[in-house]
Amino acid sequence: MNRSPATPAEKLAWIRLAMSENVGPATFDHLLRHYGSASEALEALPEISRRGGMARPLRIFGADEAEAALERASQCGAAFVTWDDPGYPPLLGRIDLPPPFLTIKGDAALVERPCLAIVGARNASALGCKFARNLANELGQAGYVIVSGLARGIDTAAHEGSISSGTLAVLAGGIDVVYPPENERLQARIGETGLLMSEMLPGTVPRGVHFPRRNRIISGTSIGVVVVEAALRSGSLITARLAGEQGRDVFAVPGSPLDPRAQGTNRLIREGATLVSAVDDILEVLGNPPRTMAAPDHVELAYDLSSEQASETDRSRIARLLSPAAVDLDTLIRESGASPAVVVTVLLELELAGKITRHSGQLVSLA
Repeated sequence: MNRSPATPAEKLAWIRLAMSENVGPATFDHLLRHYGSASEALEALPEISRRGGMARPLRIFGADEAEAALERASQCGAAFVTWDDPGYPPLLGRIDLPPPFLTIKGDAALVERPCLAIVGARNASALGCKFARNLANELGQAGYVIVSGLARGIDTAAHEGSISSGTLAVLAGGIDVVYPPENERLQARIGETGLLMSEMLPGTVPRGVHFPRRNRIISGTSIGVVVVEAALRSGSLITARLAGEQGRDVFAVPGSPLDPRAQGTNRLIREGATLVSAVDDILEVLGNPPRTMAAPDHVELAYDLSSEQASETDRSRIARLLSPAAVDLDTLIRESGASPAVVVTVLLELELAGKITRHSGQLVSLA
């Protein structure tokens, strides 16, 4: 099923659907599968949320808001891309809960090359930055596009080392928002010769909740993640964990046990990450020339959401089975005795009503 918007009007509807209240990536996917187009799904949102128990009208992202976002992106030289559009990373589109759209600026062809992420501490050491910069340069010369998050420290060094060979910066805020401020020139240069990418609307100021979402894009775009320095509680370790869940290779640079910035990387090595002391340690695993990672077709649902209608009895039974603890879809189907289509439909209604929260791995819990 080709889900790429075919017309400007449908692309506008695609953005409106993705940005409407309580529409997360999983719900967006189910809605598009069920209704066939974003336009039809938008029309159905009020009724679906009402069936889920929402007492007030669902906030639907306005056409004027979507048009303003498109115009703001265009004014800064950026464009919106969706799952099947050129410029949307092939591997990212196949992860669990991929972003419905991205805003990109720069050389979109970079996403077709093998991408490898380098991440690490913001308060990085001088030696850590030097190592990351040299590593990015050598990997770039070997044919890899280097992906990072344009943060201070290791991220900045990784982009600087690969700016001439190809670098991709995933932003936590809008494509036209500079963060951190000291990277203004670097961000502008990447937008000219590399590629900037964000799942946020233009003008969005980055907040703490945006960074984990950015991290899943960094790992999802890449065939592997290299962590240079990281504390035990850090965004870099979140990126490494996401990489493992997405089936990517994880690499880590060891450091002194006395340096808190090495505790996270040393733990990753203990847990099975490949130890990196030189570029050859990575190339031996990934290959030189680069090994490409095939992007499988998007997995289609094994059932038709329109095949059965959920009854009030179904809704009550499934709602009673939910709790603040996350439960997987298969367990809900088994314990409820309802068909997969009915369970998914009820969960769709509950999510749009703001009653449940979705987690990776097809897990759901009460909100």
